[in-house]
Amino acid sequence: MKRIVTHTSPDMDAITSVWLILRYLPGWETAEVRFVPAGDRIGNLTPDQATKLTEPIEIIGGNEVLQVDTGLGPLDHHQTSDKNTCGASLTFDYVKKTIKDGAINPEKLEALTRIVKYVVEVDHFKEVFRHDPLANYQNFSITDILDGLKYQHPNDDRYYVEFISLCLDALVHELENNSFAEKEIKEKGIEFETKWGKGLGVETINDTVVKMAQLMGYIIVVRRDPRKGYVRIKTKPDKDGEKGIDLTLISEKLKKMDPNATWFLHVSKKMLLNGTPKNPKMKPTKLTLNDIIEVLKGV
Repeated sequence: MKRIVTHTSPDMDAITSVWLILRYLPGWETAEVRFVPAGDRIGNLTPDQATKLTEPIEIIGGNEVLQVDTGLGPLDHHQTSDKNTCGASLTFDYVKKTIKDGAINPEKLEALTRIVKYVVEVDHFKEVFRHDPLANYQNFSITDILDGLKYQHPNDDRYYVEFISLCLDALVHELENNSFAEKEIKEKGIEFETKWGKGLGVETINDTVVKMAQLMGYIIVVRRDPRKGYVRIKTKPDKDGEKGIDLTLISEKLKKMDPNATWFLHVSKKMLLNGTPKNPKMKPTKLTLNDIIEVLKGV
C-alpha cells in the first residue's frame, strides 16, 4: 500500500503537497492519506535520521510512505530558512524529477508552477506585501476558503484535503487556459489604435483572451470565434466619476454593415455581442475581424 503522511489541520502547503502526489506522481493516484501532529512522522527514524534521508519514499511496515510538510524528511521544509521553499515546492520538484519528460504538457506545467509559487507566498505570509492587502477581494482566495472550511467542518482533515483538491483541479484548468490565452494574444493578436487608446483583435476559440487582454491594459478588445463566426467586443468599465467608451455608435454602424446578423448591445454600453452560447438563436455576422477592427479605428 502507498501512504501519504501530512500534519493535522492541513494548510495550503500540506494540501497542495498531497494533491501534487495524488494527481501527478505515477502510481500514487489512490494512495491513502494519513495525518499526524505537526512535526511528527510515522516510522522509527529519529529527527536527526529523518533530516539525513535523501530518498523521499520510505518503506514502513511493508508500505511505501511519502511524508510531506512534516517529519523533517526530504519533502518537509521546516529545517530550512529559505523563504522561497515550502513543502509543496519540494514535492513539485520531486514530481518533476520522477515523471518522464513531456508527461505534463507545457500549459499544465506552467499552471502547476503558478500554483506552487502562490503556495510558497502564502506559506511564508507574504500576502502582507500585496497591493491593498485588506481589500475585499483578498478574502475570496483559496486560502481564505480553507480557513472558512475549518470553522464550518471542524477537525475534518480529510474533508479539507478533498475539497481544496477539487478547487486546485479547477484552478489548473483556469490557469492552463490563461497560458493558452497569453500565447494566442502574443501570436495572433492584432493591435490597433483608436481614439480611446490601444485595442486588440484576436481570432480564437478561447474567450479568455478578452479578459486577459483587458488585464494587459488594452482599452477595447474584439474576439471572433473562427468556428461559429461569433463576435464579442468589450471595453473597460468606467472608473468612478469618469465616462469611458460607449459602444452605441459602433453597434449602429455594424448593424448597417450586416443587418442580417444579430447584435446585442449590453445595457452598460461596454459590451457588444454577436452570437453567444447562451442564445443559440443569434445569427453570426459575415464581417471579418479586420472589417470590425476598421470600424473601431474609424469611429
